Amino acid sequence: MSTGLPSPAGEFATLTDDDLVTGEAVALDLPPASLGARMVSGLIDIIATVATLIIVVLLVLPIALQTDDALMWVAYVGTMITVFLVVPTTFETLTRGRSLGKLAMGLRTVRDDAGPISFQHAFVRALIGFVEIYAFSGVPAFFSALLSSKGKRLGDYAAGTYVVRERVVLRLPMPAPMPPPLARWAASADIASLPTGLAVAVRQFLGRSGQIDPAVRHDLASRLADQARPYVAPAPPPGTPPEAFLAAVIAARRDRDHRRLHREAMLRHRLTARR
Repeated sequence: MSTGLPSPAGEFATLTDDDLVTGEAVALDLPPASLGARMVSGLIDIIATVATLIIVVLLVLPIALQTDDALMWVAYVGTMITVFLVVPTTFETLTRGRSLGKLAMGLRTVRDDAGPISFQHAFVRALIGFVEIYAFSGVPAFFSALLSSKGKRLGDYAAGTYVVRERVVLRLPMPAPMPPPLARWAASADIASLPTGLAVAVRQFLGRSGQIDPAVRHDLASRLADQARPYVAPAPPPGTPPEAFLAAVIAARRDRDHRRLHREAMLRHRLTARR
């Protein structure tokens, strides 16, 4: 997904797949974890894995020594699969993308679309991770993360994931208020939901309009208003400034969505209360 967003300089920035878009069309950037943070996180995970391996070997070895060679081989393979695949896959699946190292460093693995990972993603990452981290001493993982703009190791490329920083302070712009002269028109107008990209662009523009050069600001508002008009009927009163029109559209949609969500919540409450 990509769309033009007005920047403070009047240029159009890009909304990429790194941005998580909320229900109110606010782009939340999930910054990739730094290479240093990932290395520390990986080191913690390696120490935890080695400790788990030692514990499992100490538990299994006395029993395996009392069996024949075939059962010892089965015990060896089972131990390796459990320690290097089952444990990390299960842990990351249950914690929604967090390992011990990531928990300590405030990191989390997410899909390329910023959604939570599933068992499949965790399994692929653990499977490739055994090869690139343990079999090759982490060299492929280091250079892959070093060359990737998102710090991806080979397991991330195979699984379609990347690691983000969770401990990020999120500051959302204040929602655009309804312009009083347009309140009556907006109350009776048919205003459809804007496409996600356009809604994000309008929200970003309204939040940063005070930082944009006046000439560029008017041009951007006019262009966005032209794109939003097909979703509104009837048209706003003649002479309505484009920026005021955009603010009215966003405010009206926000209020209607809030009322719709409230009605749905009340309906669910009544239905569940009857059971």
